[in-house]
Amino acid sequence: MIIIAGTIDFDPEKREGVLLEARDLIEETREQGGCRHYVWSPDVCVDGRLYVYEAWEDTPSLAAHLKGPYYKAMLALIGRHAPRRVKVEKHRVDLSEPVYDPDGVPRADFFSKP
Repeated sequence: MIIIAGTIDFDPEKREGVLLEARDLIEETREQGGCRHYVWSPDVCVDGRLYVYEAWEDTPSLAAHLKGPYYKAMLALIGRHAPRRVKVEKHRVDLSEPVYDPDGVPRADFFSKP
């Protein structure tokens, strides 16, 4: 799995408009093969900041997205609104499991694999 996570900072008065304009593209991206999650979310503590979170099944799924029309349209949308700062990174994930173990205890360690 590949996780995309980061922030995009806009002028505070533009953030809500960006989210409204991006809604259809976000919904369409969620329908792409290999897309587990695709979310843009406002930061309630930092005016103008959006958090980007994506989860993709594998490299081919992410590569198809990056070459596709929704990604290109999203880049154009972001560019039209002149972001102040963009910091988005990708991460490979080799193991995923619930935070809570079978007894309902939150765990920081990975407990399902030896």
